[in-house]
Amino acid sequence: MSVRPYRDIQRRKSRQIHVGKVPVGGDAPITVQSMTNTATTDVAGTIDQIRQLEVAGADIVRVSCPDADSSAALREIVPEVTVPIVADIHFHYKRAIEAAENGAACLRFNPGNIGSRERIQEVVRAARDNGCSIRIGVNAGSLERSLLERYGEPCPEAMVESALNHAKALEDEDFLEFKISCKASDNFLAVAAYQQLAEATDAPLHIGITEAGGLRGGTVKSSVGLGMLLWSGIGDTLRVSLSADPVEEVKVGFELLKSLNLRHRGVNVISCPSCARQQFDVIKTVEVLEERLAHITTPMTVSVIGCVVNGPGEATMTDIGFTGGGRGTHQVYIQGQPHHRLQNADIVDHLVELVEKKAAEIEAEKQDAQHQTAAE
Repeated sequence: MSVRPYRDIQRRKSRQIHVGKVPVGGDAPITVQSMTNTATTDVAGTIDQIRQLEVAGADIVRVSCPDADSSAALREIVPEVTVPIVADIHFHYKRAIEAAENGAACLRFNPGNIGSRERIQEVVRAARDNGCSIRIGVNAGSLERSLLERYGEPCPEAMVESALNHAKALEDEDFLEFKISCKASDNFLAVAAYQQLAEATDAPLHIGITEAGGLRGGTVKSSVGLGMLLWSGIGDTLRVSLSADPVEEVKVGFELLKSLNLRHRGVNVISCPSCARQQFDVIKTVEVLEERLAHITTPMTVSVIGCVVNGPGEATMTDIGFTGGGRGTHQVYIQGQPHHRLQNADIVDHLVELVEKKAAEIEAEKQDAQHQTAAE
């Protein structure tokens, strides 16, 4: 029995595939993806951006392969990074074959523009021979002409039909290492399509709201659409598509998963919006604190509350709590219990020190548990 059943999300049952060594679907954690925006032929620049995404926590990274030089560049890129690489293919099936041969862990192609059944069969053969999985990437903006003529416009039914048709093409080749995405820039269309798709197949689903917009607008839009899907248990891997630095996509993705208690990475800061009752500059403190704690990957929760109205209550549910008090003297909580007081000037430095110490303790305990399990 769950202690707090109102927090429980029952994830849809899907079969599990692998993107390189990363499991997707089944009981695997929901993975966070992003995509490079460097020219893939700029090998050094692309490797550098992938490494930035790795540091941010990306589980999987996609790169574009629009031409033969780009797919050839994978030979140099893949050995230099640790995350599995997905090759993004449009219009030319030979790029998919080349990418598979050059080290891609997964091939993403859009059924609406990849070509004939025979070409898809050649891509499947290359994927199987090189240990690649496949992502069927349906997009409302590039549906097959026959479906648009029949349905009149992009709609959930047309998107799902496209996805299932191409899933069947892979299944007919006895190839089951595939996942499906059914993206649209319209939240209503995307959510409805994914809901129907989730009922129609056990394939793992890559979810996203495509072309969502800039950092602020795109984050809000993606949070609405992806939040609805994740809350209902739909989604095995995700990308937040933003017109922004790809690292921001990874950050937003993890924040989404943290907010729904689906996955935890790094410090979750609970902070008040501040008001006239605040006993220190909450906004500036949180801004600097989040920046200073960006290197922490250990899951932790820290509350930073400006006054005693909600501060003590929030602190009872966090690893480290900080509540503003009168005359520049504030209260620090450890594991929900009052621990010591602190003066204004020391706030950020002191909290960073406490978080780093707590993170080290958690990691040490984790290592000890792993060693004990191995010894048994």
